[in-house]
Amino acid sequence: RLANADIENVVVNVDWLGEQVIEHVGDGSRFGVRVTYSPEFGDVQETAGGIRRALPMLGNSPFWVVNADVFTEISLPSIELAEEDFAHLLLVAKPDFQDKGDFDLHETRVVNTEDPPFTFSGLAYYRPSFFADLEPGKAALGPLLKASAERGELTGSMLAGIWEDVGTPDRLQRVNDKLRGT
Repeated sequence: RLANADIENVVVNVDWLGEQVIEHVGDGSRFGVRVTYSPEFGDVQETAGGIRRALPMLGNSPFWVVNADVFTEISLPSIELAEEDFAHLLLVAKPDFQDKGDFDLHETRVVNTEDPPFTFSGLAYYRPSFFADLEPGKAALGPLLKASAERGELTGSMLAGIWEDVGTPDRLQRVNDKLRGT
């Protein structure tokens, strides 16, 4: 799907079972992309920390981040970030398994509200500068996004099409069953 979205270079953060990912994906050529790995073996950085560690491999232009624990069939939209914006988040309706959403969307601005109806999909387009000032090491993404939304630095849109969180074995099995038609 990344190759179909005209993505040519992919950086993959790997840790748990990372050797299997590297063995399966290789250099990415069979998928039509070039893959570089950012290993975290034994030094898990969490999402923001892992992105910060991979910045030298990502370059100076904005880039897409796609979480590995989601399934979607969407094509990545073309995004133009205004100078004052650090990221564009794709949001989905709050899934049934979550008690509370992450954000609300006012026109194209991602905002924090008391009872947010939308969940961050795990797909976003970032400026490298969003992560550049982070200290090396472990850093969660959620608090950074919340603070940036509070400052009015995020745009967003609703993800149209299929999106499933496959972050647990049960949810992954349900998606695999759907895809097999069982």
